[in-house]
Parts: sequence; C-alpha cells; structure tokens
Amino acid sequence: MEKRELICIGCPMGCPVTVELDGGEIASVTGYTCKRGDVYARKEVTNPTRIVTSTVKVAGGTADMVSVKTRDDVPKGKIFECVQALKGVTIQAPVHIGDVVVANVAGTGVDIIATKGVEAASA
Repeated sequence: MEKRELICIGCPMGCPVTVELDGGEIASVTGYTCKRGDVYARKEVTNPTRIVTSTVKVAGGTADMVSVKTRDDVPKGKIFECVQALKGVTIQAPVHIGDVVVANVAGTGVDIIATKGVEAASA
C-alpha cells in the first residue's frame, strides 16, 4: 500500500493529510478536520489542479497592468503553458472585472479573466 503525505490547502488550517492508495485506488484519507480536506486530498492524488494568477499589460488605461486569473482551476501540468500564453498579451482599457482576456487558455477550456477594473485614461 502506498502512502502520500499532503498539507491541505483547502482552508487556512493547513491540516496534514494522509492518503493511502491500494493499486492506484484511494483506500483511505485521514488527518483532515473539515470536508474540504477530504475533497482536496482525493483530487490532489488523482487529478491535481490549480488556479493560475498573473498580470497582463493594459494600453490606454489609468494603470499599466491588470491582475488576471483562470476562471476555474486547470490541470497542474498546464500551468506553465497558461503563463506562457499571457506573455505579450496587451488589452485595451477600459477593463472590467470578469472580462475575458484569453479564451480557452492552453486548450484547457478555461478562460483567463480580469480580476480588477482599469479605467481608460483621459486625454
């Protein structure tokens, strides 16, 4: 039986969680103190995913950059491709929270969206 030791990132508690695998199947999950810990541990050993955050350039705005993130989590193995897809991206102001900056980033089916608003600069 294989054991994997994790620190849960589902909430601020950071519980040490142990996942026991038997032939690639989850046999048990122990150590979590809330339901999110169980869900996180099961997902982390079978299909790890993450939210990607970054910034992109803004043209003609009151700020030069805007923060962005993936709308949903993406496979952990696609993080680098998502970040690479943002290099060289410049969006035109105004920018609103939730605006799609890059659709279907890295073929994940997930959009990169703005997480902050940037007004157009006055002339």
